[in-house]
Amino acid sequence: MVDVTDKEPTLRIAVAQGIISMDPATFEMIHDQKVKKGNVLETARIAGIMAAKKTSELIPMCHPLNITHIMVDFFPDKTASSIRIEAAVRIFGRTGVEMEALTAVSAAALTIYDMCKSYDRAMVISNIYLLEKSGGKNGVFVRKITKT
Repeated sequence: MVDVTDKEPTLRIAVAQGIISMDPATFEMIHDQKVKKGNVLETARIAGIMAAKKTSELIPMCHPLNITHIMVDFFPDKTASSIRIEAAVRIFGRTGVEMEALTAVSAAALTIYDMCKSYDRAMVISNIYLLEKSGGKNGVFVRKITKT
């Protein structure tokens, strides 16, 4: 594990995203809260928050962190039958929270898959990546997204 003892604590924020695509009927079931296992998006939100808090137990060499804020939001796209998941994690500390944001998105997407797999095993989880981060000696990173 990297020694961060001598690093200055700073406000650090990371935002990540991922997308889960599905059959239109599955999308409608989620939207209309008709999934037998319960409210899919609220369950996925809780899973994402819990996963961010447990990142150091899942990813070798990650520091256990005293995270000060985690947000997991969902952006449904009816036209594409997909849900974009976005997670933002904040801390005042000596190391960044990129892995925590990425873990939150991944766990939220996996939870959606788990809750809906009996209806649609062909769901696809994709485009999990860091959107932006700030704080620390490397400063600000903002992903340039190009439309193709």
